[in-house]
Amino acid sequence: MNKKSEVLTEIFLKCQKTKNYVFDNELVRDVSKKVGFGNPFDATKIDNKSKLPEILLENDFAVIHLGSGKHKFIKGIDKIYHDFEPIQKTVNWEYKKSILNQYNTSESNILSVANNQRILHNFLFGNDFEFDLVDITKRPKTYFPHRTKTSFKYNFGKGVSINLDNIQLEIDLTIEFKGTIAVFEGKNGKPDNFAVYQIYHPFLYYYHANEHSDIKGKIKEIFGIYVVKTIEKKLQI
Repeated sequence: MNKKSEVLTEIFLKCQKTKNYVFDNELVRDVSKKVGFGNPFDATKIDNKSKLPEILLENDFAVIHLGSGKHKFIKGIDKIYHDFEPIQKTVNWEYKKSILNQYNTSESNILSVANNQRILHNFLFGNDFEFDLVDITKRPKTYFPHRTKTSFKYNFGKGVSINLDNIQLEIDLTIEFKGTIAVFEGKNGKPDNFAVYQIYHPFLYYYHANEHSDIKGKIKEIFGIYVVKTIEKKLQI
């Protein structure tokens, strides 16, 4: 068991004993120090269910952030994580290589390349999509990775209520065009599942903005899109 799993295991046992599954950063720091885990801020970040400690897998629990330094163990792993479906359709894309495309392998770079190659625009708006090169108001707007804080609540499953208070959201990329908004999450490799809140919380952020802010009613639709990058090596004979 790695140190990160040790931290979550001990915290879960404490919560299980008291039957209170909400815990805070102070407890995370104390337990991290006890087991020798050097990055307590990372202890509760699990982006794939295969990385959950064995005790959580056995008891069908996952972790979600509540904001204001609090977290909660949620019953129902499949409520928190979603398995990727098999790809239904593939498209041959004429790749136009630029000098910085493969200079780094960060997840941010994945989205930058897909955006610059107009792959994201094609996926969103179709093969016949064209935009005005002169008039900026008539072409898609790209909003780069940013963090923001917000509060909202939602329900899922039977009797499961999530109240997020001043939670920090990390949005990898946003594209807006004529009232259509798409939020993106990027990942290297071939993950078989992902944490739904990575996409759902940014979706809710814009959904609530369309209901309660000065842009009320201006958003027509919102998409949540997960982008993965893999490199296929050709066998040379």
